[in-house]
Amino acid sequence: MEPAAPSDVDALVEHLFRHSAGQMVSRLARWLGSARLDLAEEAVQDALVRALQTWPFGGVPTEPGAWLFQVARHRALDLIRRDVALRGKLDLLESATPEAGVREQELGNDELAMMFMCCHPSLPHAGRIALTLKTVGGFGVAEIAAAFLAEPDAIAQRLVRAKRQIREQEIAIEIPRPDELGARLESVLDVLYLLFNEGYAAHGGENLVRADLCGEAIRLAAILARNPATDVPAVHSLLALMLLQASRLPARVDEAGDLLLLSEQDRARWDHGLIAEGMDHLECAASGSEVTPYHVEAAIAAAHAVARDEASTNWPWIVHLYDDLLALKPSPVVELNRAIALAMADGPAAGIAAIERIEADPALARYYLLPAALGGLWLKLGDPIRATYHYREALTRSCSAPERRFLEKQLAKSCRG
Repeated sequence: MEPAAPSDVDALVEHLFRHSAGQMVSRLARWLGSARLDLAEEAVQDALVRALQTWPFGGVPTEPGAWLFQVARHRALDLIRRDVALRGKLDLLESATPEAGVREQELGNDELAMMFMCCHPSLPHAGRIALTLKTVGGFGVAEIAAAFLAEPDAIAQRLVRAKRQIREQEIAIEIPRPDELGARLESVLDVLYLLFNEGYAAHGGENLVRADLCGEAIRLAAILARNPATDVPAVHSLLALMLLQASRLPARVDEAGDLLLLSEQDRARWDHGLIAEGMDHLECAASGSEVTPYHVEAAIAAAHAVARDEASTNWPWIVHLYDDLLALKPSPVVELNRAIALAMADGPAAGIAAIERIEADPALARYYLLPAALGGLWLKLGDPIRATYHYREALTRSCSAPERRFLEKQLAKSCRG
Protein backbone atom coordinates (compact mmCIF):
# COMPACT_ATOMS: atom_id res chain seq x y z
CA MET A 1 0.00 0.00 0.00
CA GLU A 2 1.30 3.44 -0.93
CA PRO A 3 1.22 6.21 1.68
CA ALA A 4 -1.71 8.60 1.20
CA ALA A 5 -1.90 12.36 1.58
CA PRO A 6 -3.40 13.38 4.95
CA SER A 7 -6.09 15.43 3.19
CA ASP A 8 -7.12 12.39 1.12
CA VAL A 9 -7.22 10.23 4.24
CA ASP A 10 -9.32 12.82 6.07
CA ALA A 11 -11.84 12.88 3.21
CA LEU A 12 -12.00 9.09 3.00
CA VAL A 13 -12.41 8.60 6.74
CA GLU A 14 -15.10 11.29 6.83
CA HIS A 15 -16.93 9.46 4.02
CA LEU A 16 -16.60 6.10 5.80
CA PHE A 17 -17.70 7.64 9.08
CA ARG A 18 -20.87 8.96 7.49
CA HIS A 19 -21.66 5.83 5.47
CA SER A 20 -20.29 2.98 7.56
CA ALA A 21 -20.15 4.04 11.21
CA GLY A 22 -23.84 3.37 11.73
CA GLN A 23 -23.52 -0.12 10.26
CA MET A 24 -20.50 -0.93 12.42
CA VAL A 25 -22.05 0.41 15.62
CA SER A 26 -25.30 -1.42 14.87
CA ARG A 27 -23.51 -4.71 14.26
CA LEU A 28 -21.30 -4.51 17.34
CA ALA A 29 -24.09 -3.27 19.61
CA ARG A 30 -26.43 -6.01 18.45
CA TRP A 31 -23.86 -8.58 19.60
CA LEU A 32 -23.03 -6.78 22.84
CA GLY A 33 -26.57 -5.72 23.78
CA SER A 34 -28.16 -2.29 24.09
CA ALA A 35 -26.71 -1.74 27.57
CA ARG A 36 -23.25 -1.61 25.95
CA LEU A 37 -24.11 0.82 23.16
CA ASP A 38 -21.48 3.26 24.42
CA LEU A 39 -18.83 0.54 24.20
CA ALA A 40 -19.73 -0.18 20.55
CA GLU A 41 -19.58 3.54 19.72
CA GLU A 42 -16.23 3.89 21.47
CA ALA A 43 -14.76 0.95 19.55
CA VAL A 44 -15.87 2.37 16.20
CA GLN A 45 -14.62 5.86 17.11
CA ASP A 46 -11.23 4.42 18.08
CA ALA A 47 -11.02 2.59 14.75
CA LEU A 48 -11.65 5.81 12.83
CA VAL A 49 -9.02 7.66 14.86
CA ARG A 50 -6.53 4.88 14.18
CA ALA A 51 -7.23 5.16 10.45
CA LEU A 52 -6.47 8.88 10.58
CA GLN A 53 -3.21 8.13 12.39
CA THR A 54 -1.92 5.21 10.30
CA TRP A 55 -3.25 5.48 6.74
CA PRO A 56 -1.18 8.57 5.78
CA PHE A 57 1.98 6.50 6.45
CA GLY A 58 1.01 2.88 5.82
CA GLY A 59 -1.43 3.52 3.00
CA VAL A 60 -5.16 2.97 2.66
CA PRO A 61 -6.19 -0.74 2.86
CA THR A 62 -7.74 -2.41 -0.18
CA GLU A 63 -10.98 -2.87 1.80
CA PRO A 64 -11.04 0.18 4.10
CA GLY A 65 -14.52 -0.61 5.46
CA ALA A 66 -13.52 -4.15 6.39
CA TRP A 67 -10.28 -2.84 7.95
CA LEU A 68 -12.24 -0.42 10.12
CA PHE A 69 -14.65 -3.13 11.22
CA GLN A 70 -11.82 -5.47 12.16
CA VAL A 71 -10.06 -2.76 14.17
CA ALA A 72 -13.35 -1.83 15.87
CA ARG A 73 -13.99 -5.51 16.65
CA HIS A 74 -10.53 -5.94 18.17
CA ARG A 75 -10.98 -2.75 20.20
CA ALA A 76 -14.33 -4.05 21.45
CA LEU A 77 -12.61 -7.32 22.43
CA ASP A 78 -10.01 -5.37 24.41
CA LEU A 79 -12.74 -3.46 26.23
CA ILE A 80 -14.74 -6.62 26.91
CA ARG A 81 -11.76 -8.44 28.44
CA ARG A 82 -11.71 -5.71 31.10
CA ASP A 83 -15.41 -6.20 31.87
CA VAL A 84 -16.13 -9.44 33.71
CA ALA A 85 -19.87 -9.11 33.01
CA LEU A 86 -19.22 -9.26 29.26
CA ARG A 87 -16.82 -12.21 29.12
CA GLY A 88 -19.60 -14.32 27.61
CA LYS A 89 -19.53 -12.13 24.49
CA LEU A 90 -15.90 -12.97 23.69
CA ASP A 91 -16.59 -16.08 21.61
CA LEU A 92 -19.24 -14.25 19.60
CA LEU A 93 -16.95 -11.34 18.74
CA GLU A 94 -13.87 -13.48 18.13
CA SER A 95 -15.75 -15.48 15.50
CA ALA A 96 -17.34 -12.40 13.90
CA THR A 97 -17.26 -12.24 10.13
CA PRO A 98 -15.24 -9.32 8.70
CA GLU A 99 -17.49 -6.67 7.21
CA ALA A 100 -16.26 -7.46 3.69
CA GLY A 101 -17.77 -10.95 4.06
CA VAL A 102 -21.09 -9.82 5.51
CA ARG A 103 -24.06 -9.74 3.16
CA GLU A 104 -25.78 -6.39 2.66
CA GLN A 105 -29.02 -7.91 3.99
CA GLU A 106 -27.34 -8.75 7.30
CA LEU A 107 -26.00 -5.22 7.66
CA GLY A 108 -29.45 -3.88 6.80
CA ASN A 109 -30.98 -6.11 9.47
CA ASP A 110 -28.52 -4.75 12.04
CA GLU A 111 -29.37 -1.15 11.18
CA LEU A 112 -33.07 -1.95 11.10
CA ALA A 113 -32.88 -3.50 14.58
CA MET A 114 -30.95 -0.46 15.82
CA MET A 115 -33.58 1.86 14.35
CA PHE A 116 -36.32 0.09 16.25
CA MET A 117 -34.38 0.47 19.47
CA CYS A 118 -33.57 4.16 18.87
CA CYS A 119 -37.19 4.92 17.97
CA HIS A 120 -38.78 3.00 20.82
CA PRO A 121 -42.13 4.66 21.68
CA SER A 122 -41.17 5.01 25.35
CA LEU A 123 -38.34 7.42 24.47
CA PRO A 124 -39.12 11.14 24.06
CA HIS A 125 -39.33 12.42 20.48
CA ALA A 126 -36.22 14.58 20.74
CA GLY A 127 -34.25 11.67 22.19
CA ARG A 128 -35.40 9.31 19.43
CA ILE A 129 -34.27 11.66 16.68
CA ALA A 130 -30.90 12.46 18.27
CA LEU A 131 -30.18 8.80 19.03
CA THR A 132 -31.12 7.70 15.50
CA LEU A 133 -28.84 10.31 13.93
CA LYS A 134 -25.96 9.53 16.27
CA THR A 135 -26.15 5.74 16.38
CA VAL A 136 -27.55 4.73 12.99
CA GLY A 137 -26.61 7.77 10.92
CA GLY A 138 -23.09 8.35 12.23
CA PHE A 139 -23.75 12.04 12.91
CA GLY A 140 -21.58 13.69 15.55
CA VAL A 141 -23.04 15.57 18.50
CA ALA A 142 -21.90 18.91 17.02
CA GLU A 143 -23.56 18.09 13.68
CA ILE A 144 -26.87 17.20 15.35
CA ALA A 145 -26.71 20.39 17.42
CA ALA A 146 -26.07 22.49 14.32
CA ALA A 147 -28.92 20.81 12.43
CA PHE A 148 -31.44 21.52 15.18
CA LEU A 149 -29.99 24.86 16.36
CA ALA A 150 -29.32 23.43 19.80
CA GLU A 151 -26.31 23.56 22.08
CA PRO A 152 -24.03 20.50 21.83
CA ASP A 153 -24.35 20.02 25.60
CA ALA A 154 -28.13 19.84 25.26
CA ILE A 155 -27.86 17.18 22.52
CA ALA A 156 -25.32 15.25 24.58
CA GLN A 157 -27.73 15.28 27.53
CA ARG A 158 -30.58 14.00 25.33
CA LEU A 159 -28.36 11.12 24.26
CA VAL A 160 -27.30 10.34 27.83
CA ARG A 161 -30.93 10.31 29.02
CA ALA A 162 -32.07 8.14 26.09
CA LYS A 163 -29.30 5.60 26.65
CA ARG A 164 -30.01 5.51 30.39
CA GLN A 165 -33.67 4.84 29.66
CA ILE A 166 -32.71 2.05 27.24
CA ARG A 167 -30.57 0.40 29.92
CA GLU A 168 -33.17 0.78 32.64
CA GLN A 169 -35.98 -0.58 30.47
CA GLU A 170 -33.71 -3.20 28.88
CA ILE A 171 -34.87 -2.23 25.40
CA ALA A 172 -33.37 -4.81 23.05
CA ILE A 173 -31.71 -4.19 19.68
CA GLU A 174 -34.01 -6.38 17.63
CA ILE A 175 -36.65 -6.35 14.95
CA PRO A 176 -39.97 -6.65 16.82
CA ARG A 177 -42.15 -9.73 16.58
CA PRO A 178 -44.93 -9.56 13.97
CA ASP A 179 -47.59 -8.92 16.64
CA GLU A 180 -45.60 -5.89 17.92
CA LEU A 181 -44.35 -4.61 14.58
CA GLY A 182 -47.23 -2.30 13.63
CA ALA A 183 -47.09 0.00 16.65
CA ARG A 184 -43.29 0.01 16.75
CA LEU A 185 -43.03 0.74 13.02
CA GLU A 186 -45.35 3.71 13.42
CA SER A 187 -42.84 5.27 15.82
CA VAL A 188 -39.93 4.68 13.42
CA LEU A 189 -41.82 6.26 10.51
CA ASP A 190 -42.75 9.21 12.70
CA VAL A 191 -39.07 9.85 13.50
CA LEU A 192 -38.01 9.56 9.84
CA TYR A 193 -40.82 11.91 8.77
CA LEU A 194 -39.75 14.53 11.32
CA LEU A 195 -36.11 14.08 10.36
CA PHE A 196 -36.83 14.60 6.66
CA ASN A 197 -39.02 17.64 7.29
CA GLU A 198 -36.33 19.29 9.42
CA GLY A 199 -33.89 18.85 6.55
CA TYR A 200 -36.36 19.92 3.85
CA ALA A 201 -37.49 23.13 5.57
CA ALA A 202 -35.07 24.04 8.34
CA HIS A 203 -36.77 26.08 11.03
CA GLY A 204 -33.83 28.39 11.59
CA GLY A 205 -30.24 29.15 10.72
CA GLU A 206 -28.53 30.15 7.50
CA ASN A 207 -29.66 27.25 5.33
CA LEU A 208 -33.19 26.60 4.17
CA VAL A 209 -32.32 23.02 3.23
CA ARG A 210 -30.13 20.54 5.10
CA ALA A 211 -29.69 17.91 2.43
CA ASP A 212 -27.73 15.58 4.74
CA LEU A 213 -30.78 15.17 6.99
CA CYS A 214 -33.03 14.54 3.99
CA GLY A 215 -30.57 12.03 2.59
CA GLU A 216 -30.27 10.15 5.86
CA ALA A 217 -34.06 9.94 6.27
CA ILE A 218 -34.36 8.55 2.73
CA ARG A 219 -31.54 6.04 3.31
CA LEU A 220 -33.14 4.70 6.48
CA ALA A 221 -36.61 4.54 4.90
CA ALA A 222 -35.09 2.57 2.00
CA ILE A 223 -33.71 0.03 4.49
CA LEU A 224 -37.24 -0.43 5.80
CA ALA A 225 -38.64 -0.82 2.28
CA ARG A 226 -36.07 -3.51 1.36
CA ASN A 227 -36.60 -5.67 4.44
CA PRO A 228 -39.37 -8.29 4.16
CA ALA A 229 -40.49 -7.60 7.75
CA THR A 230 -41.15 -3.91 7.03
CA ASP A 231 -41.95 -3.98 3.30
CA VAL A 232 -45.45 -2.57 3.86
CA PRO A 233 -47.52 0.15 2.12
CA ALA A 234 -46.99 2.77 4.86
CA VAL A 235 -43.21 2.52 4.42
CA HIS A 236 -43.45 2.84 0.65
CA SER A 237 -45.80 5.82 0.94
CA LEU A 238 -43.39 7.67 3.26
CA LEU A 239 -40.43 6.86 1.02
CA ALA A 240 -42.42 8.04 -2.01
CA LEU A 241 -43.21 11.31 -0.23
CA MET A 242 -39.55 11.87 0.68
CA LEU A 243 -38.28 11.11 -2.83
CA LEU A 244 -40.85 13.33 -4.53
CA GLN A 245 -40.15 16.20 -2.16
CA ALA A 246 -36.38 15.72 -2.42
CA SER A 247 -36.64 15.91 -6.22
CA ARG A 248 -37.28 19.65 -5.84
CA LEU A 249 -34.27 20.37 -3.63
CA PRO A 250 -31.97 21.52 -6.46
CA ALA A 251 -34.48 24.22 -7.41
CA ARG A 252 -35.74 25.39 -4.00
CA VAL A 253 -33.10 28.09 -3.57
CA ASP A 254 -31.23 30.33 -6.00
CA GLU A 255 -27.45 30.67 -6.29
CA ALA A 256 -27.41 33.05 -3.30
CA GLY A 257 -29.27 30.51 -1.18
CA ASP A 258 -32.51 32.52 -1.23
CA LEU A 259 -35.92 30.86 -1.22
CA LEU A 260 -37.72 30.34 -4.51
CA LEU A 261 -41.48 29.81 -4.51
CA LEU A 262 -42.88 26.81 -6.35
CA SER A 263 -44.03 29.14 -9.14
CA GLU A 264 -40.49 30.53 -9.49
CA GLN A 265 -38.63 27.22 -9.58
CA ASP A 266 -37.00 25.96 -12.76
CA ARG A 267 -38.68 22.57 -13.05
CA ALA A 268 -35.99 21.41 -15.44
CA ARG A 269 -33.72 21.36 -12.38
CA TRP A 270 -36.01 18.96 -10.52
CA ASP A 271 -34.43 15.51 -10.19
CA HIS A 272 -36.58 13.42 -12.53
CA GLY A 273 -34.81 10.23 -11.48
CA LEU A 274 -36.04 10.78 -7.92
CA ILE A 275 -39.52 11.57 -9.25
CA ALA A 276 -39.61 8.26 -11.14
CA GLU A 277 -38.37 6.37 -8.09
CA GLY A 278 -40.93 8.13 -5.91
CA MET A 279 -43.73 7.19 -8.32
CA ASP A 280 -42.62 3.55 -8.20
CA HIS A 281 -42.84 3.52 -4.41
CA LEU A 282 -46.21 5.30 -4.53
CA GLU A 283 -47.46 2.47 -6.74
CA CYS A 284 -46.13 -0.07 -4.22
CA ALA A 285 -47.93 1.86 -1.47
CA ALA A 286 -51.25 1.26 -3.22
CA SER A 287 -51.00 -2.52 -2.76
CA GLY A 288 -52.90 -2.62 0.54
CA SER A 289 -56.24 -1.35 1.80
CA GLU A 290 -54.77 0.96 4.45
CA VAL A 291 -54.53 4.68 3.64
CA THR A 292 -52.19 6.66 5.88
CA PRO A 293 -51.45 10.40 5.97
CA TYR A 294 -48.17 9.54 4.20
CA HIS A 295 -50.20 8.15 1.27
CA VAL A 296 -52.13 11.39 0.90
CA GLU A 297 -49.10 13.66 1.31
CA ALA A 298 -47.25 11.60 -1.29
CA ALA A 299 -50.23 11.94 -3.67
CA ILE A 300 -50.11 15.74 -3.21
CA ALA A 301 -46.37 15.75 -3.93
CA ALA A 302 -47.02 13.59 -7.01
CA ALA A 303 -49.64 16.05 -8.30
CA HIS A 304 -46.99 18.79 -8.21
CA ALA A 305 -44.31 16.51 -9.69
CA VAL A 306 -46.29 15.66 -12.84
CA ALA A 307 -47.44 19.23 -13.58
CA ARG A 308 -45.55 21.14 -16.27
CA ASP A 309 -45.96 24.43 -14.41
CA GLU A 310 -48.09 26.10 -11.75
CA ALA A 311 -50.89 26.96 -14.20
CA SER A 312 -51.33 23.35 -15.35
CA THR A 313 -51.32 21.96 -11.78
CA ASN A 314 -54.58 20.21 -10.87
CA TRP A 315 -55.38 22.49 -7.92
CA PRO A 316 -58.97 21.25 -7.36
CA TRP A 317 -57.57 17.71 -6.99
CA ILE A 318 -54.97 18.94 -4.51
CA VAL A 319 -57.70 20.67 -2.47
CA HIS A 320 -59.61 17.37 -2.43
CA LEU A 321 -56.47 15.55 -1.25
CA TYR A 322 -56.05 18.09 1.57
CA ASP A 323 -59.63 17.33 2.60
CA ASP A 324 -58.68 13.66 2.78
CA LEU A 325 -55.58 14.53 4.79
CA LEU A 326 -57.59 16.60 7.25
CA ALA A 327 -59.91 13.64 7.78
CA LEU A 328 -56.90 11.44 8.63
CA LYS A 329 -54.75 13.99 10.47
CA PRO A 330 -56.60 17.14 11.57
CA SER A 331 -54.07 19.96 11.87
CA PRO A 332 -54.15 23.76 11.56
CA VAL A 333 -51.00 23.58 9.40
CA VAL A 334 -52.77 21.22 7.00
CA GLU A 335 -55.76 23.60 6.98
CA LEU A 336 -53.40 26.45 6.08
CA ASN A 337 -51.90 24.44 3.22
CA ARG A 338 -55.39 23.59 2.02
CA ALA A 339 -56.32 27.29 2.08
CA ILE A 340 -53.30 28.13 -0.09
CA ALA A 341 -54.28 25.41 -2.57
CA LEU A 342 -57.87 26.71 -2.50
CA ALA A 343 -56.58 30.16 -3.41
CA MET A 344 -54.91 28.66 -6.46
CA ALA A 345 -58.09 26.80 -7.41
CA ASP A 346 -60.78 29.43 -6.66
CA GLY A 347 -58.89 32.71 -6.37
CA PRO A 348 -57.13 34.75 -3.64
CA ALA A 349 -60.34 35.84 -1.90
CA ALA A 350 -61.34 32.22 -1.25
CA GLY A 351 -57.91 31.51 0.21
CA ILE A 352 -58.01 34.61 2.45
CA ALA A 353 -61.43 33.65 3.81
CA ALA A 354 -60.21 30.13 4.59
CA ILE A 355 -57.09 31.42 6.36
CA GLU A 356 -59.02 33.96 8.39
CA ARG A 357 -61.16 31.14 9.78
CA ILE A 358 -58.06 29.53 11.35
CA GLU A 359 -56.08 32.71 12.06
CA ALA A 360 -56.82 32.64 15.80
CA ASP A 361 -55.70 29.03 16.30
CA PRO A 362 -53.06 29.05 19.08
CA ALA A 363 -51.01 26.45 17.21
CA LEU A 364 -50.40 29.03 14.45
CA ALA A 365 -49.63 31.96 16.75
CA ARG A 366 -45.90 31.91 15.94
CA TYR A 367 -46.09 30.29 12.51
CA TYR A 368 -44.67 32.81 10.06
CA LEU A 369 -46.28 31.18 7.00
CA LEU A 370 -49.78 32.23 8.04
CA PRO A 371 -49.22 36.03 7.79
CA ALA A 372 -46.83 35.46 4.86
CA ALA A 373 -49.59 33.64 2.96
CA LEU A 374 -52.07 36.42 3.74
CA GLY A 375 -49.53 38.99 2.56
CA GLY A 376 -49.08 37.21 -0.74
CA LEU A 377 -52.82 36.79 -1.32
CA TRP A 378 -53.64 40.42 -0.50
CA LEU A 379 -50.88 41.50 -2.88
CA LYS A 380 -52.50 39.39 -5.61
CA LEU A 381 -55.81 41.09 -4.86
CA GLY A 382 -54.17 44.49 -5.37
CA ASP A 383 -54.15 45.62 -1.72
CA PRO A 384 -50.51 46.42 -0.89
CA ILE A 385 -51.41 48.12 2.41
CA ARG A 386 -52.89 44.93 3.89
CA ALA A 387 -50.08 42.92 2.31
CA THR A 388 -47.50 45.16 4.01
CA TYR A 389 -49.19 44.70 7.38
CA HIS A 390 -49.08 40.91 7.12
CA TYR A 391 -45.49 40.75 5.84
CA ARG A 392 -44.38 42.90 8.78
CA GLU A 393 -46.19 40.53 11.12
CA ALA A 394 -44.50 37.55 9.48
CA LEU A 395 -41.09 39.12 10.10
CA THR A 396 -41.76 39.17 13.86
CA ARG A 397 -41.98 35.36 13.86
CA SER A 398 -39.22 32.76 13.91
CA CYS A 399 -37.90 31.53 10.56
CA SER A 400 -34.66 30.65 8.79
CA ALA A 401 -32.34 33.29 7.34
CA PRO A 402 -33.36 32.56 3.69
CA GLU A 403 -37.04 32.78 4.64
CA ARG A 404 -36.41 36.09 6.38
CA ARG A 405 -34.70 37.50 3.29
CA PHE A 406 -37.65 36.33 1.19
CA LEU A 407 -40.10 38.10 3.51
CA GLU A 408 -38.05 41.28 3.39
CA LYS A 409 -38.14 41.22 -0.42
CA GLN A 410 -41.90 40.68 -0.41
CA LEU A 411 -42.32 43.51 2.11
CA ALA A 412 -40.31 45.84 -0.11
CA LYS A 413 -42.49 44.84 -3.09
CA SER A 414 -45.72 45.53 -1.18
CA CYS A 415 -44.39 48.89 0.07
CA ARG A 416 -43.77 49.94 -3.53
CA GLY A 417 -47.44 49.23 -4.15
